[in-house]
Amino acid sequence: MPLADHIEEMVKRLGVVIVAMAAVSGVVFPFATYLINFLWFNYLPGSEEICRQVAQVGATNVDPQTACARVYHPLAVVLARLKVATLAGFVVALPLFVYETYLFMRPGLYPTERRYYLASVPTSLVLAAAGMLFAHHLVIPILFDYFVGYSQGATTLAFGLTDTFDLIVLMLGAFAIVFQIPLFIMLALMMGLVTRTWLQRRRLIFWGLFAALAFLFTGDPTGLGPIFVAVTMIVLFEGTLLLAQWTGHE
Repeated sequence: MPLADHIEEMVKRLGVVIVAMAAVSGVVFPFATYLINFLWFNYLPGSEEICRQVAQVGATNVDPQTACARVYHPLAVVLARLKVATLAGFVVALPLFVYETYLFMRPGLYPTERRYYLASVPTSLVLAAAGMLFAHHLVIPILFDYFVGYSQGATTLAFGLTDTFDLIVLMLGAFAIVFQIPLFIMLALMMGLVTRTWLQRRRLIFWGLFAALAFLFTGDPTGLGPIFVAVTMIVLFEGTLLLAQWTGHE
């Protein structure tokens, strides 16, 4: 097949992923406000009812540590809803991206490689969900507990909706991607692209790369976020190598 045809097919398959992501985002967008409230009050003190009272009647007998969202520009709420909807579309698009990649590469794959690649499609979705649950139940609560604890007795909490939700969406999306590491490594090993020994000999290079990527793309005011991401990437990398050794991959 000529190079131009390869490029055209690749663009078409990427277009399928983008359209699917946009479609899911469009479906989720009307319900995004509920998701925003759910996420916000899972990580920060207070409740939707209390914050609604504060906004409507200016209630004064409210716990000073109640973290109601502050809106500092007119489009903040709309953009927050868009970010949540886009995150949902992104998670659904991950396994679709793997599948479209498989269809693009299928003519050049051996039958065994095709089976490995097809098996990775549902696995990608499971790992993305696991990564988001890990961030939701462990990483993000620790980050916001630190924020709240650090400010107690010194300042009044004033979490801006835009910056706060940027961090939440970034961490959820980052861990959805980070948890794909075992899948990519095992797929590369099964297809013979790399060997376990080759990866082990270059582990320090990978560790440094993980740390650099974490601090480059997941910054937060405390620096805890990038540390969590980097450590998780290293643990997943080393855990996958142990699994590969246990299953007999050289």
